Formats: sequence, C-alpha cells, structure tokens
Amino acid sequence: MIFKRVGDGRPYPDHGLTTPKQWAEVPPRQVRLDELVTTKSTLDLRSLLSEDSTFFGDLFAHVVQWRGELYLEDGLHRALRSALQQRAVLHARVLVLDVT
Repeated sequence: MIFKRVGDGRPYPDHGLTTPKQWAEVPPRQVRLDELVTTKSTLDLRSLLSEDSTFFGDLFAHVVQWRGELYLEDGLHRALRSALQQRAVLHARVLVLDVT
C-alpha cells in the first residue's frame, strides 16, 4: 500500500491558504507516504507524466495535519512519482491545524 488511506475530500476546516506565497511560509519537511491520506481519489495522468508539472507551482507537496492524520491536499502526482521511484518519503509543506 502506498498511502495510509485513499480519501475523497477535505475533512478539515478551511485553512485560508490559497496562494503559493502563503504556502511558502510553511517550512517543508519529510513525510512518509504510508502516513498520508489523500484528499483526491483520482489523478490526471498528464500531471503525473509531465516533466514540467512543478514548473508553475510549488516544488513541495501540501499536507494538512488534522486530528492526528496527515492529509495530502496538493501534490498527489509528486507522491506517486516518489512511490514509482521506490522512495518511501516525500518532501512536503505540512500545515498543522491540530490544537494541542
């Protein structure tokens, strides 16, 4: 299994980060693929196979930590590429919404 679970939608509240500049303030770190829950159940193969898929976007996937789970909000194509290259981790910006 590549991911912890395949989801379809965002179970967490709106966090307000909508622009690459806002996400750029969240520092990247490594996350294990098998700890991620996807928020999309489908992927456009053009995104996965495109060599310039990160040219216009963030180099890092976007992950939201909510209630102890890590949700892959953006970057499913990056995560699948990592898995296809037999890497168990992904570099991602992790926004923590958990209140502890």
